[in-house]
Amino acid sequence: MRKYFYVLTVLLIVQVSALAQQQPQFSHYSFNGMYLSPAYAGITDKTEVNMLYRYQWAGYQASFDGSGAPKTGLISISMPVRFLGGGIGIYATNDRLGATESSSASLAYSAHLKVGSGKLGIGIQGNLTNIKKGSYRPNDPDDPSVPENSSDSKYDIGAGLWYQSSKLYIGGGINNLLQSQFRFEDSARTRTNGFGLFTARNHAFFTAGYFLEVSPAVTVVPTAIVKYDLNKVSVEAGGRAVLNEKYYAGVGYRHQEAVTAMAGLYLTKNNALQLGYAFDLTTFNPEAKALTSHELILAYSIPRPANIIKPIIKTPRYSF
Repeated sequence: MRKYFYVLTVLLIVQVSALAQQQPQFSHYSFNGMYLSPAYAGITDKTEVNMLYRYQWAGYQASFDGSGAPKTGLISISMPVRFLGGGIGIYATNDRLGATESSSASLAYSAHLKVGSGKLGIGIQGNLTNIKKGSYRPNDPDDPSVPENSSDSKYDIGAGLWYQSSKLYIGGGINNLLQSQFRFEDSARTRTNGFGLFTARNHAFFTAGYFLEVSPAVTVVPTAIVKYDLNKVSVEAGGRAVLNEKYYAGVGYRHQEAVTAMAGLYLTKNNALQLGYAFDLTTFNPEAKALTSHELILAYSIPRPANIIKPIIKTPRYSF
């Protein structure tokens, strides 16, 4: 069993060493595996539908056109597909930051292998991303290097690994392997090479969590995530306590950025419906940002039906 973890860790480190452009982040990362790795698709043997909304740096005031603070929405679906030997997943995001709006959709497949007491997923994904540049205020209105209102769309691919058992998970992924280039129109309605050129560089995630049952009623789940691009490494760690498999609360710390807290509950039969809220308190350079961020999650899961084999009923007349 141990050798599989060594192989998985080495492969993920190799992924990370290849790597940029920061992408949307979520304090609910431990509930958001489909966004982090295509290998997560179907790995839990449940059909999962997740919706998240994040309002980062709430109350941030810019000089023009409202706050410009990041606002991100995400929806993801992960489901096991028995005849494919794994699972499929999709997610879509919309991210707004200042004069830039980015929308992305992804389709993923994960092949599942039995490893020890759990499963190893090996995943690939295809992405379609549209980036729109809004209105800028250049000092020179005729500056050809400044993009005007325009957008561009590009395809890209990603890959990842994910191991899941009843006690732990460990996995990650890397996206934008093709490093697609987006070009935006300038004031002359031509595609520029200045600020109008954007390269979707690689971005990698590595995450892990462990389910520790401290009593029949309480389970503690420590978690961590590392996000890496060529400009920055972001490390976040924390944990949550789950009471009677119904209620949870937790705290975390994002290095040189924020302290986080979350709380939520599970509703309906088999805890299928999850409602949660996360709060970030900025601790690093709050003067240039804003003090708080807020995040909501709504999730629904459906267990995969077990194989049902109809019993053989023998006719008494021929039962000999």
